[in-house]
Amino acid sequence: MPYEPPTHSVERSLRATTGARVVAGVDEVGRGAWAGPVTVCAAITGLRRPPAGLTDSKLLAPKRRAELADELEQWGATYALGHSSPGEIDDLGMTAALRLAASRALEALPVRPEAVILDGKHDYLGAPWRVRTVIKGDQSCIAVAAASVIAKVRRDAMMAELDAECAAFAFSDNAGYPSPVHRAALEELGPTRHHRMSWAYLDAMPRWQHLKKQRSPVVAPALQCGGQLGFDF
Repeated sequence: MPYEPPTHSVERSLRATTGARVVAGVDEVGRGAWAGPVTVCAAITGLRRPPAGLTDSKLLAPKRRAELADELEQWGATYALGHSSPGEIDDLGMTAALRLAASRALEALPVRPEAVILDGKHDYLGAPWRVRTVIKGDQSCIAVAAASVIAKVRRDAMMAELDAECAAFAFSDNAGYPSPVHRAALEELGPTRHHRMSWAYLDAMPRWQHLKKQRSPVVAPALQCGGQLGFDF
């Protein structure tokens, strides 16, 4: 299906209305997965013409998506990744975990953004960042599209590495998302240390329901952590 290529219009608008010269696009992947982290990419692309075919990662075939991620690095996109682990998702809930991962990504950039374009309509990031939310920003904004592609490719690669430990779950194929193979492995073997233990999928598995974890109260100081996350997947 034809689609309009992303542009720098939002970045230009932010420059004109706020004076922000350094603008980062932010997008996430892994929100709906049963296993693995939620991963956020923050990308700064400037106002240069991007590699051909750049768009929302979900609209790209896996091979082309991987090629684009490499092209974006060669093109000079400045980016950083932030992750929230399955345990943090269980303890904090998804909104707070997204905020934590996004803060880690933004703080890890070599230059601090003066404004952030966040994909979607909900600002899960908040202060101290100056945020502009854009529905379908991963299709319309170059920096957000770049973040979308890089986040998806890098997280998929992280999940594929788990196949050596968790071959039955086929993480290299499903990246921790629901699938028939993933469900069958869960029902037979139970969840691994990489699974989110507070999620509703366990409700449909009587053999493993007793393992379901109740979410802990959100602890505000945890949301203030910056930098890259160094946990063991």
